[in-house]
This record gives sequence, structure tokens and C-alpha cells, in this order.
Amino acid sequence: MTVSTPPPIPMRAPLPGDVPVPLPNGCTPATVVIGTPTHTLLADGDDEQTPLTSPLTALPDQVADALHQPGMVAAGLITFDAEHSRLALSSTPRWSAPLLAPYCFRCRHPSWTITPDPEPAAYLAAVRRAQDMIATGPLRKVVLARSLRLEADRPLTIKELLAHLPSPNARYIYAAPTSEDASLIGASPELLVSRHGRMVATTPMAGSARRSFDPTVDQARALALQTSGKDLHEHRLVVDAVAQALAPFCEHLYVPTRPQVTATPTMWHLSTPITGRLRDPSACSLTLAAALHPTPAVCGSPESLAREVIDALEPVDRGFYAGLVGWQDAAGDGEWALALRCGVVSGTSLRLYAGAGIVADSDPEAELAETSAKFSTLLRALRVHTDL
Repeated sequence: MTVSTPPPIPMRAPLPGDVPVPLPNGCTPATVVIGTPTHTLLADGDDEQTPLTSPLTALPDQVADALHQPGMVAAGLITFDAEHSRLALSSTPRWSAPLLAPYCFRCRHPSWTITPDPEPAAYLAAVRRAQDMIATGPLRKVVLARSLRLEADRPLTIKELLAHLPSPNARYIYAAPTSEDASLIGASPELLVSRHGRMVATTPMAGSARRSFDPTVDQARALALQTSGKDLHEHRLVVDAVAQALAPFCEHLYVPTRPQVTATPTMWHLSTPITGRLRDPSACSLTLAAALHPTPAVCGSPESLAREVIDALEPVDRGFYAGLVGWQDAAGDGEWALALRCGVVSGTSLRLYAGAGIVADSDPEAELAETSAKFSTLLRALRVHTDL
């Protein structure tokens, strides 16, 4: 059995002036914060620049035109449906070392009122309906999400929420404005694509199991995941789709034959690190992201039918959930992660999202439990210790 933290991939290299930051210094609600295992980016939009809000397909050209000098970056969010974005254009991005682990232990954490949306019974019914559709074909997989609505007894700040997200296994810690009065904040394990020079990398994930505090049980779950026919099938659908989308751009593409088992603080995931060398060096990170998104990891297969099922069965619009969060610089280099393990915060309100991949032999109760486990990434950060 192979058990690992996410494998090393091409990323921006730390610079000599980088210093560890316990929290984003100078962070405002308008700041885009993206923390990775090797660096942290803080990007504030220039005063004379309004955020880009175009569809994903239009962004490669628009960002190339807007980033007219070296050192500039475009950073922010793209919606799940890829029809909208919110990218800040910054001529003075701040780079630092990775965010430190949580240090704030004496904060007065809010009291919460929590409402599932939809209720668990409704989510189970949606999963069974999706399985009926899969049984009659041609739908092979669909990712169904649910949400939690949380109301705090006091206003929330991005800084205090970010204080509790970093962990040794966290890959992408992020906060970015979705509007003038709301932000998306989260800790995603999954890289959609990075591009640095002619090197490209992606780490698709699909197939998951909840971790246990008991080491023996925890390792048994990891082993069971690696040998699960259901999860391996679900994972292969994603890997095949990602490799097919990247192949036209690459002169070399390495796709491992078997997935790894990757640990996050709350979940085991099947993951496959894919690397390649671009055939055309002018293909920027956003061009690659547009070719890949949405993968079956967040949508389904076939994509068009899965989108229809999601629209029909999910009562809450995804917005930026399961979309993209990341950055691109003037050279076309960049990193884009899937906006997972996240929530939208506005004032005293917070809406969390989590989803599970549904295939023919899914167990509805197990899929519901998977979403509960994924919620726990943010619920733990909020000091909410309960399954919902």
C-alpha cells in the first residue's frame, strides 16, 4: 500500500526574502489569499483596475492583455459553471513562505445555529434518484453536493477563520472575495493544474474515506480505499478525462497506472499525480484550466448530462464552490486549485459546501457520511465538533 501526503509538483520556488507568516499581514476583505505548501500569495486589486468577471473561456486573452508588466498577477475565483469569475489584478502582489499552523487557542469562538440544506433525508433521496439515472444510462457518474447554513452570534472575520485552517497536510488555504460583502474561504486538497515554464502538473482526486483517530482503524480504511472497486472505478473516470484533456497540449505526459492514497487531516483520498511538458510554451495556466474544468471529480461523466442532473437535484446553486481558485502571472505561469472544503462568509452568516461522487454501486448512506466528513475540515476550524 502506498500512503502519502500530496506529492511534490512544480510550484513557485520560495525566495530568500520569504518569511513565515502566522496570519496574512495587511489582509483586508478585498485581499485574495492563497497559501500552498511552498508559498503564500496576498494580492490586492489595483485601485484603477476593476476585477475581471468574464467566463473562463475569455480569461486567457483578457488576463494576458491586463498583465502588462512583469510581476503582475491576476488572482481570485472562477465559478463552477465557468460563466463568471472574480479576479483581482495586482501590480504589487506579496509573496511569503507558507502560512503557519494555528496558534490562536484562546479566541472566543462564536456560538452557531446550523441548518442542513438540503436535509439529510432529501440528500439521500437525490443520491438514489441519481443512481436510478445511472442504471438506465448513459450517465456514469455525478457529483452531488449539499450545504450547511451557519449563523454566528457575532460578525466573522476572514483573519480569524484563516487562523485555524493551516495544517501539515493542507495543500491550498484560500480566501477571496465573491462580492463586495462576501468571501469564499477554504482548504482544498486538490490541484486542478499548475504551469511553470513548460512544465505542467495536475493531481486529480476521486474516491475517499473518512479518517479515524484510532491508528489501526485509520490504516485499515486507507488499505480498503486502495482496493475498493467502487472508488477505483470512480477515480479512473477522473484520471482518464484529465489525461485526455491535457494530451493535446503536451509533448510528454506521464500518467501513473495506479493511484496513491493521500492523507488530509480528515480524509483519505485516491490521487494520481500527473506531470507533463507543454508542446506549445504559449499555453498559459488559464488555457489549461479551461480545457480541464470541470473534471468528473466535481461534475460527472458525461459532463453535459451530469451538469443537467446537478441542476435538477441540487437545491442550492454552487456559485464558486467546486469552481477554481488560483493565480496567473504575466508570464502565463500559475496554479489553480479546485474550490473545495469551503464556505461563503458574509457578516454573521456562513454557508459550507461538500459533495460526493455517485456511481452505480454507491451506498447512499456512505455518500452522506462522506459529505459529513468533508464538512469537518471547516467545522473543526470553527470549533464545531459534531457530524451534520
